[in-house]
Amino acid sequence: MVRPQCGVRRAIGLVLAGTLLATGCAPSRPTGPTAVASVFPLAAATRALAGRSLPVRDLTPPGVEPHDLELTADQLDAMLDARLVVVMGKGFQPSVEAGAGRRDGPTVRVLERLDAGSDPHVWLDPVLMRRVVDLLARPVGRATGRPPAVAARRAELDRELAALDAAYRRGLARCDRRIIVTAHDAFGYLARRYRLRQESVAGISPEQEPDAGRIADLADLARRHHLTTIFTERLVSPRISETVARDAHVRTAVLDPIESPAHERSFAGYLGAMRENLRQLRRALGCR
Repeated sequence: MVRPQCGVRRAIGLVLAGTLLATGCAPSRPTGPTAVASVFPLAAATRALAGRSLPVRDLTPPGVEPHDLELTADQLDAMLDARLVVVMGKGFQPSVEAGAGRRDGPTVRVLERLDAGSDPHVWLDPVLMRRVVDLLARPVGRATGRPPAVAARRAELDRELAALDAAYRRGLARCDRRIIVTAHDAFGYLARRYRLRQESVAGISPEQEPDAGRIADLADLARRHHLTTIFTERLVSPRISETVARDAHVRTAVLDPIESPAHERSFAGYLGAMRENLRQLRRALGCR
């Protein structure tokens, strides 16, 4: 007697479980070519370049602070099986980078390719983000098997990022103040690009809490330079930033380092968050 093929038996429905146990054909989750990215901005860029040709998995779930992300066994399996993996590198996510080191397939380590320093927050500078898109385009083209389509999408993303850079240059050109106090040291590239000075409550990682002297110094700086705003973030406690703001008698507002999607997981979500950051900066700095 000829047994039906596994694909046919899966379609039977109610008799699925019994038939599979009897025949030894176990159900499995869909498999196929995928890409994996370690943090939202990289996932958004990879997804935008790949289109529908290659599903992209973001290892950092929404609402999770990515600096100390620990891989689950399922995430590690996804990395090992992926056609392409994209990580920041240089110790931004040690667990993720250790997993990437076990791969045989292509892995893009963005900071090593950019040669931009050890600060991972390159996506907050539209000019550096254009370079990120450029360096991802070729490996994504190879992974999808559709380089011309990826090249066309790369050109469109480049136009959008050039427009974003122009908006920041115009929007921050004439401001009453040029100092920003941020929740952690994420906006250094952006500040240098647009002639701002960043002072941060915490270090590169938001877990690096300041001592009482640093809090007092920031409050004094805010008073001396007539700042109006101390910036907080979505993913970390605003407690210390609120203490600085209270001591300086100024307000707080959210400046998003965009390490996790707020709502929209696509590249449009990244662009929208960047535009909202520009709006908050202009208000805080008194820009015209």
